[in-house]
Amino acid sequence: MENKNDDPWINPWTRLSRRLAYENPWICVNEDQVIRPDGKNGIYGVVHFKNRAVGVVPLDEQDRVLLVGQYRYTLDQYSWEIPEGGVPLDEDPLEGAKRELMEETGYTAAKWQELGRGHLSNSVSDELAIYFLAQGLTAGTPRPEGTERLQLKWVAFAEALTMVERGEITDALSIIAIQRVALWHRKIEEQLP
Repeated sequence: MENKNDDPWINPWTRLSRRLAYENPWICVNEDQVIRPDGKNGIYGVVHFKNRAVGVVPLDEQDRVLLVGQYRYTLDQYSWEIPEGGVPLDEDPLEGAKRELMEETGYTAAKWQELGRGHLSNSVSDELAIYFLAQGLTAGTPRPEGTERLQLKWVAFAEALTMVERGEITDALSIIAIQRVALWHRKIEEQLP
């Protein structure tokens, strides 16, 4: 008979109890008493997000990306990123992405493509990110939230990718989405005669 601990698809963790340690409108932090995979008692802190993360790579006809710059309180430093934000769980992620693009940059897009989904920090949180490519852009007036003081910057897509490589873009969702667009570019190039 196969030992369940040898099957990598079976959960080797046992939760004994869960205590809500902190909660606000965006997250809750739980402290779980657990039995670890090695059989010893332990604790596990889990950050549960009450929204999904969405990110948008706005790409224009000149193959430029519109980046958003802002000071990130959590990092105590300035950050260049793609337009992104939280979308309530009961809202369509694409509709939320359209809203975030418009609020942060003023732009709307005629063409949307979902690039992928990923977990941003799965060792401590359950946050799901969905990222999109937006094309056919039309300028408008940004409407940032009161917590946002944003700067916009157009960069060639190749420069955005270089900013990721140089560590000038460190936001996980931005890195994932920009690299996914790089793969999309490569697939298009491979299909050309």
